Amino acid sequence: MSHMNVVVLVKHVPDAQLRRSFSSDLTLNREESILSELDEYPIEAALALREAAQDKEISVFALTVGPEKAAAAVKKALQIGADAGFHVQDAGIAGSDALTTSKVLAAAVTKIGEEHGGVDLVLTGMTSTDGETSLVPAQLAELLDVALVTQADSLDWAEDGSSLAATRSGGSVQQSVEVAAPALVSVTDQANEPRYPNFKAIMAAKKKPVTDFSLEDLGVDAAGVGRDASTIAVVSADERPAREQGEIIRDEGDAGVKLVEFLASERLI
Repeated sequence: MSHMNVVVLVKHVPDAQLRRSFSSDLTLNREESILSELDEYPIEAALALREAAQDKEISVFALTVGPEKAAAAVKKALQIGADAGFHVQDAGIAGSDALTTSKVLAAAVTKIGEEHGGVDLVLTGMTSTDGETSLVPAQLAELLDVALVTQADSLDWAEDGSSLAATRSGGSVQQSVEVAAPALVSVTDQANEPRYPNFKAIMAAKKKPVTDFSLEDLGVDAAGVGRDASTIAVVSADERPAREQGEIIRDEGDAGVKLVEFLASERLI
């Protein structure tokens, strides 16, 4: 039986149900943060591949980059079903943009591969719910020099049992593609229905290993990451303006016409 290692990227993001704000250094305030809900889909995809594998033993690793509290994202991934977690934590990473973050992630994936016999598949969500750039999957695949499939609406084993089959939707067109390891695949929120951890899984997660990495551990020069090395930076931020009252259309026999005219003026129809 062959062995396969899958790394799932997870991120600790501000709770979308709460009001967002910036800290004094113009980074997002992450005090009230949770595992990005879009990262539950790649976790589920990895677990489903593990359960459907006929001739492979699959290890699922959760990887995050962030401050101390970001460990909560890894903890949640372990509760859902990942086997082990990895947390890159270093003050030098603060303020990194998508590209410098991808460089750190690439070093971490490489390190995991060196210590665990290679990484065959990296799975990510379709985007993060804080930055919403969707840049990391492609950047990371390029840095790792692996095949890339983005925005997969489904992910399963291909008929040969060794490569992966994915579907991608774009407008009125649906693509069916196959990719062999090593590869990176980002999955959408249409790919599956994420499972929820039960009490037994939550208790079992406490015994699963979590490894911390610093930039030095990864062999990454601190001068090449962080705010000063990033090509994109937030230079100012203002509070969101108060929401104004919308236009009210009163029905005097012509409400339908007025509604259509309003939608047309807003280019919504």
